[in-house]
Amino acid sequence: MDLEEAFQTVGEFGPYQRRAVAVLVLTQVYMACQSMLIVLVGATPEYRIEQHQGVPYSHQELLQHVTFTGDIDSIVTEWFLIKQQAYKVGLAGSLFFAGLLVGNVVFGPLSDRIGRRPVYVTGLFFEVVFGYVTAFAPSYEVFAVSRLLVGLMNGGIGLVCFVLTQEYVGKSYWAMTGTLTSMMFAVGIALFGALGYFIRPWRNLATAANSSGVLFFLLSATLPESPRWLYSQGQTERAEEVLRYMALRNGNAAKNLMLQRVATPTTKAANRGNRGTGVLQLVIHPVLRLRTMVLMYVWYACSLVYYGLTLGAGETSGSRYMNVAMYGLVELPAYPLCMYLINKHWAGRRKSMAGFLCLAGSACLCTMFIPENTGTLLSVTSLALLGKLMVSAAFNIAYVYTAELYPTVIRNAGLGVCSMSCRVGGILAPLVPSMRALHGSMPFTVFCLSGLSAGCLGLLLPETLNRPAAETLEELSPTHSRVLESKALLYEDEKWKLNNK
Repeated sequence: MDLEEAFQTVGEFGPYQRRAVAVLVLTQVYMACQSMLIVLVGATPEYRIEQHQGVPYSHQELLQHVTFTGDIDSIVTEWFLIKQQAYKVGLAGSLFFAGLLVGNVVFGPLSDRIGRRPVYVTGLFFEVVFGYVTAFAPSYEVFAVSRLLVGLMNGGIGLVCFVLTQEYVGKSYWAMTGTLTSMMFAVGIALFGALGYFIRPWRNLATAANSSGVLFFLLSATLPESPRWLYSQGQTERAEEVLRYMALRNGNAAKNLMLQRVATPTTKAANRGNRGTGVLQLVIHPVLRLRTMVLMYVWYACSLVYYGLTLGAGETSGSRYMNVAMYGLVELPAYPLCMYLINKHWAGRRKSMAGFLCLAGSACLCTMFIPENTGTLLSVTSLALLGKLMVSAAFNIAYVYTAELYPTVIRNAGLGVCSMSCRVGGILAPLVPSMRALHGSMPFTVFCLSGLSAGCLGLLLPETLNRPAAETLEELSPTHSRVLESKALLYEDEKWKLNNK
């Protein structure tokens, strides 16, 4: 039997897989806390400087004459990161995102080469270690380097964690597990805002936010290797062992489970060649080349619009803890909406992603025709939040869709390259608001054009709903075809099901 038939026998989403996916999904809460840490521990309170005859102070003299009036304990108040030193707060945040960028590029191909589990567990272990270095950093320099290293681990294991949630289950549940992963990241942002409200000292907050990683590491250490990765590498016997173990824990009898022996000496050599080239296959292979170019732009546009609109929405006044929580909660309605649509035959992955991107661009377009500070329900802020809701849905679909478009042997490499372009969009997003100097509507024009163009380009990709997941590069050939039986989806269209019985 092939791999999809094996999952039908084992159970596509049995009790054991639910527990394994729950561990991976809940780890997103920890990763979200690390991603948002600098927002609260780098908060700058109000302060006053005692002037003496109008003579400017050097930085060392400034330390003796500055008084913080706000009730905030942060790296700013501990290391006096104000005036000429204020840039160091932003630098620490930039170092984290630089680490994400490098982690995406390095960890994706590495997990395609040596396996998902060892890369994920090792990366999570070191992220926890570097997280404690952040909490107990004796100086700003140690703090900044630790944020770079935490970002490196966070960016890498984030991709591997997402891929594992997909490869532990049957393909008909990929949309659900991918959506749950994104949803829990948003929940993690909201929980971090609540945690920051109750734990104000920045070192205590960093320690508390990092401590959950210890629990998730211990739980993750019991997870098996991905059977899909093992099968794609020609390790059929090990893949069968993992599948039989899953079947046993699910309460299913699968003693006679036997996978097709597709890895002949020729194909094994081909697999070694695939692993040797890695990311290069994304450029050489004609099908992967087109998909990668389109997906890289889609991920770039999603990140640019998402973070750009977040910065715009963040200009509202209020509690910083409430604002952090709202940035996460505003995304939650997008996930059940896209989970419902991407499993419908009339929408699917391709049309849903393109539609949400176009709606996000349209919302940005509408902001250019509404005066600021109108005070009504239809305001620039409400439209910006609507745009963020739409682009959050598109972002979530892009994760699921991208994982389905790449074969198992190169899936993490593909996700890594796409995520790298995503980080480029995130780096550029803070620069877009400065374009107001050219014209007041210029930032929203950039977001509008990015969303609309990415939505249109997304229509060039093939639909993957109810189609088999490719395991090797050879399966992307037009002459290679397989028949996939209809499977129960999370949200089935009952009329469509009845009409096609």
